[in-house]
Amino acid sequence: MSRPRKRGRDIDGVFLLDKPQGMSSNEIMQKVKRLFQANKAGHTGALDPLATGMLPICLGEATKFSQFLLDADKRYLVTAKLGERTNTSDAEGQLVETRAVNVETPQILTALEPFRGDILQVPTMFSALKHQGKPLYEYARQGITVEREARPITIFELNFIEYQAPYLTLEVHCSKGTYIRTLVDDLGEVLGCGAHVTMLRRLAVADYPIEAMMRWDELQSLAAQQDLALLDQHLLPTDTAVSKLPALHLNETQSHGIGFGQRVKFANEQQLQGQVRLFSAENVFLGVALIDGNVIRPQRLITQSP
Repeated sequence: MSRPRKRGRDIDGVFLLDKPQGMSSNEIMQKVKRLFQANKAGHTGALDPLATGMLPICLGEATKFSQFLLDADKRYLVTAKLGERTNTSDAEGQLVETRAVNVETPQILTALEPFRGDILQVPTMFSALKHQGKPLYEYARQGITVEREARPITIFELNFIEYQAPYLTLEVHCSKGTYIRTLVDDLGEVLGCGAHVTMLRRLAVADYPIEAMMRWDELQSLAAQQDLALLDQHLLPTDTAVSKLPALHLNETQSHGIGFGQRVKFANEQQLQGQVRLFSAENVFLGVALIDGNVIRPQRLITQSP
């Protein structure tokens, strides 16, 4: 039996899209995949259609490391409207409650304090978290509320930017699993007036440079020139998805063994532990491994071109 023909190119790397408003993360990812004519693509943490900003899209072998970016810290700029709650905690939802706004800046600054650091957050019903195999948002659309456990998250920074009643703008640096809509809704309850998100922009994922982002219209214009090499110039190397891991360079014999998925011994003079990035002696990225004493245990490896 012959193998099915691939529908795209074997192109590897990470593209930083400045996601436009109005499209889902999966919808725009599929469009980017088609423009690059890539055979494989995956995004690294969904942004709501309302939201804009940094959406790293992994192509080819980089998809093997998308989980590292899903788990990475993120930074957002968010504007909330005080005095109104919606069923989705953002402007796309239905208005469910209106309250008077008698809030001044000093009250806001005081209310922000408990939300900093390690906190517990109950995920919104309008999320992709699964319950009995179905996303919560499917239950929510049917008017069903499912009991959710509070989950630990970390708010590294929660900075006050501006308050022009009833609109409040904040900058949030947070851990994975943080729902900014829920944060805004919870803050609105503390302030006693309710709130929902009217603008959300992701400023950063991990330590990717914001200047490397490209807008969707810019990418379309570049693709219209029908020169894939021009697009490929905007791909970041695959190993940038795991840039926070220590790098370990292997000799030729070690690289050969790792290439076959074998565990390899090494001197471990750097006293490395945990996960590392592996590179060959020629500085070719090989993948990610776990260090166990003086043994390298391969975890996710790049499929090397013949």
